[in-house]
Amino acid sequence: MKKLSLPIRFGIAISGSLIAYFLVLALFGWHTNPVFSLFNGVITGFGIYEAIKVYKLREGSDFSYTNGFTVGIIVGFVATLIFTIFFLFYATEIKPDFLPELLTIFSGNYQVSTGLVAFVVAIMGFATTVVLTLSFMQLFKTSRNIPQNS
Repeated sequence: MKKLSLPIRFGIAISGSLIAYFLVLALFGWHTNPVFSLFNGVITGFGIYEAIKVYKLREGSDFSYTNGFTVGIIVGFVATLIFTIFFLFYATEIKPDFLPELLTIFSGNYQVSTGLVAFVVAIMGFATTVVLTLSFMQLFKTSRNIPQNS
């Protein structure tokens, strides 16, 4: 449990930030514009980076690529699951006409289920998590380059 507490805490913090950002956008009516969702990657990326950094500082010389990667994946997956649950709740209970508004940006008349949209939100979050974690671990891994003698 001790190894999971750090990633779960960071995952909850990221999801709280994502929810707060979404609700601020909703106040201005901008939450239906998909361009603003690009900032979700920045929020998620910052949280994953910080979680891996804190984990590396805690572990010191015992830090490994595998453990750092695991921390990043758990952080992102926890944040994605919590945000997806919030998104489902928002789209079904708080503002049921949200999905039709969201889809008006595309021309045509779409009949999309809430479950499908939630699935897409989750997949986008999981994919973002994997890509960001792989990217950040390049910064945190120990180099195995052989030093050159001059």
